[in-house]
Amino acid sequence: MRLPRENIDLPEDRGCLQWVLGIPLALSYVPAVFTCYVALSLRPGPHDDLVREDVRFLAGCCLALCLAGLLITITPLFRRTMGRWWFALPFLLATVAYVRAQTL
Repeated sequence: MRLPRENIDLPEDRGCLQWVLGIPLALSYVPAVFTCYVALSLRPGPHDDLVREDVRFLAGCCLALCLAGLLITITPLFRRTMGRWWFALPFLLATVAYVRAQTL
């Protein structure tokens, strides 16, 4: 006779676990937001090739940080505990950074 399996994902336990698991994501997304903001706020002039390269570099850094956050988010523990909205932030930031790098 098999005993019923106890569910380890109790709703009252998820709140604290979500806060703990949100720390590595915040450590990845806060610098990504900052680099995306700086890439958006830099306005190169008609002959500022160095500023254009800086914007492209910052956009690439934002893309790398978003990829790191996305790789953290797709692990089974994060997918089970965190909501799906955590996937929206890296996609949104990466899209904005990519468009900014391409439209200089």
